[in-house]
Amino acid sequence: MKLLALDTSSVACSVALAIGETVVQQHAERPREHTRLLMPMIRTVLDEGEVTLAELDAIVLGNGPGSFIGMRIAASVAQGLAHGAGLGIVPVSSLAAVAVAAQAEAPGERIVVVQDAHMSEVYLGLFEAGADGLPVALGAERIHGLGPIEELAVAQGSAWVAAGAGWDRYPDLFDNNNGFIARTSKACHPHATHLLKLGERQLTLGDALPPAELQPAYLRKKVAEPPATTS
Repeated sequence: MKLLALDTSSVACSVALAIGETVVQQHAERPREHTRLLMPMIRTVLDEGEVTLAELDAIVLGNGPGSFIGMRIAASVAQGLAHGAGLGIVPVSSLAAVAVAAQAEAPGERIVVVQDAHMSEVYLGLFEAGADGLPVALGAERIHGLGPIEELAVAQGSAWVAAGAGWDRYPDLFDNNNGFIARTSKACHPHATHLLKLGERQLTLGDALPPAELQPAYLRKKVAEPPATTS
């Protein structure tokens, strides 16, 4: 299978190409440079992989949640490339991509991923390993405040691994949930190589979309709305 994966939902601009078992990748954590970096990265991995867009099976998109502007950059590029090459887009959770990296450090343990949503809130995703070893979401991803995360307390006996940049951004969130967290992962931002694994799984399930049907997972319907009053 030949897949191109993109993610610009965080400070990282990340691109990866899979040709069977061979992976070529470009990854740079440079805030506010995604527009300049993304297309050259794509050209680089395609050239190194010696494939054209038309030879791909699909484009895998890190579909957020995350930075509104960042998500729009990758989504727009993915739509343009897919439309021109006659490809489908496989939207994948950017939080799940972080969970893939965290599970590699702590196989079998449950992962709680949080990313900065600004306004003292985070994007929250909870995951456990599926039968294939890749993360499966435990409920819908959502915006959460800095208070206790209910699911961590309810799942008695579970070892939770904290991943994502939101924990460092909001120390109060960690303090309010520290009693349920077994360890902290080094995985902070989505990496396109981890999107590839998730995208391949979704593609085999028939989850590729026509470019025009893509809906980025903003979660916050109004980017400028005030933060919720409850956690």
